Amino acid sequence: MLGRTKDQIRTTEQVNGAMASCQALKLDALVIIGGVTSNTDAAQLAETFAEAKCATKVVGVPVTLNGDLKNQFVETTVGFDTICKVNSQLISNVCTDALSAEKKKRALYQPELPPCLQGTTVRVEYGDAAIAADPAGAHVISHAFPHTYGQPLAHFLRKTANVPDATVISEHPVVRVGVVFCGRQSPGGHNVIWGLHEAIKAHNPNSKLIGFLGGSDGLLAQRTLEITNEVLSSYKNQGGYDMLGRTKDQIRTTEQVNGAMASCQALKLDALVIIGGVTSNTDAAQLAETFAEAKCATKVVGVPVTLNGDLKNQFVETTVGFDTICKVNSQLISNVCTDALSAEKYYYFIRMMGRKASHVALECALQSHPNMVILGEEVAASKLTIFDITKQICDAVQARAEKDKYHGVVLIPEGLVSLYMPYGYSLTTFLSGIYEIHGLHSKGVSMENISSQLSPWASALFEFLPPFIRKQLLLHPESDDSAQLSQIETEKLLAQLVENEMNRRMVLGHVCYHILAAGLNGYMATVTNLKSPANKWRCGAAPISSMMTVKRWSRGPAATQIGKPAVHMATVDLKGKAFELLRNNSTSFLIDDIYRNPGPIQFEGAGADSKPISLCVEDQDYMGRIKKLQEYLEKVKSIVKPGCSQDVLKAALSAMSSVTETLAIMTSSSTGQGTPL
Repeated sequence: MLGRTKDQIRTTEQVNGAMASCQALKLDALVIIGGVTSNTDAAQLAETFAEAKCATKVVGVPVTLNGDLKNQFVETTVGFDTICKVNSQLISNVCTDALSAEKKKRALYQPELPPCLQGTTVRVEYGDAAIAADPAGAHVISHAFPHTYGQPLAHFLRKTANVPDATVISEHPVVRVGVVFCGRQSPGGHNVIWGLHEAIKAHNPNSKLIGFLGGSDGLLAQRTLEITNEVLSSYKNQGGYDMLGRTKDQIRTTEQVNGAMASCQALKLDALVIIGGVTSNTDAAQLAETFAEAKCATKVVGVPVTLNGDLKNQFVETTVGFDTICKVNSQLISNVCTDALSAEKYYYFIRMMGRKASHVALECALQSHPNMVILGEEVAASKLTIFDITKQICDAVQARAEKDKYHGVVLIPEGLVSLYMPYGYSLTTFLSGIYEIHGLHSKGVSMENISSQLSPWASALFEFLPPFIRKQLLLHPESDDSAQLSQIETEKLLAQLVENEMNRRMVLGHVCYHILAAGLNGYMATVTNLKSPANKWRCGAAPISSMMTVKRWSRGPAATQIGKPAVHMATVDLKGKAFELLRNNSTSFLIDDIYRNPGPIQFEGAGADSKPISLCVEDQDYMGRIKKLQEYLEKVKSIVKPGCSQDVLKAALSAMSSVTETLAIMTSSSTGQGTPL
């Protein structure tokens, strides 16, 4: 509201200036709000004013988050309690401890279920066979997944739905279901297990849910824990993956796949639920295919849980964990914005999680309104170098300085470092350099000796990077052998370059049970129409293979191209409405300090039903539209049948001809093929 600059009134000139101001404004009192230094200055001012017979009285107020202004007269300072509670909450997020009073209250919250998941009868309507998201790679995907590709979409129906062809499952035999955490830990993972356990027990109390301890390692080693109400009581509505834990993030090699199948057979599992992101669900699809080929009775179900929000396609609107992580980060960013606005002399560079996709950075920017946000997708599309980005930030700092604003907040995604092209090289060339550096380090070459053994351009790249970035690049790689982007302090690199330049969640668990009750294999649980209230959510299942694409890339200068079907991470759509909203407001975000604080996460009351902005502005609900189209087609079939009038038949033929021609043109243009004759 008022802001602050220097934190001292100490020199004779400063003290006399303060007294002159008080006399000019005819102040009866001057209240100084601050910590130990500020109150020391207040005491000196009071003494000087009294000596000079200045009528202004000086009062000090102990306000400091450090809590270090404490003596026999001052028990604590304003701000100390709040900062300790905020920090304690953050610390508790990375610790496993007994439930606090707040967590116990949170555990009592009961999430709302959509009508289609209520009751003990499963009603499922099967749609048409799902084709690949990437038509150009359909042949490769169908060849790699002959048993699970081309399966129909599944829509779960509410009790009142009148669909004659729906399959109704009212008898539920005893089942044994296994569940495993894979990938980065994410908010909502425990609630998926809670929902799955609740659904399993509701349909048959004798069924069992078996968790694998330690992720995929636990699956292969058959380290298990039976999930019971007692086990769940400490984890309902709580973050983390600590109930079961996780280790490796892959089930990829023939040995691993066979080991997983052996575990499922030994434990006599009817289904295996894999909770994770793009990599984990790709592995789930491969397991489902291998199990089907081997006639293993275990069905495999994937659940999209990742805080990055990059498992996004026509079937998956958003992932479990994305909304929570964006709300938490947005609140923290808004706190930083408030601090920047108060101090009026600092620029903050905040690195956002998200690997190579910038969904978290985009959503947090829309939520908290920082002055500037760099999106990796923009960098890649515009082929910007790190020096281009540095220039953009410097120009922004200069523009704000011209308006007497010497503070600001800049968001950058952690995956930005993988898009840096310092010397104008292509992204592929840059990544090849990273792989070359990793390859030498994995062979035992020390950081000091790597540069001399690299190719000339890779050596130049390595030498360009500051020492702390070089060290972070050589950390133990991710499960897919890529660099640990989350450990690379990109924000420090950008801040250093800018400085130099200026100087010069529960529902999906129930869906999982409906999927296995329907006997489906190789499917991912989906919930769509998420921007509407929970009673209007549409629950279903889509074959994971239909979400796959075939991407080709090279590793190393002489490597051959590799093409393999996989569920790939979705990047920010630079033509989408969410990005358009950000671009339309970017100028006001940059110059005007319109910081926004979305507030803490709430289960009840104001803000409890808030949805991600990037979800609400997009026009999604693909599964709902597919179902609506099927309803229209059924109506056409019921109207246009042998015996209908010539006029009805002609109208139907004319309309269908126009529609099919339009769709053929749209399909050919999206796949890059010519217009069919």
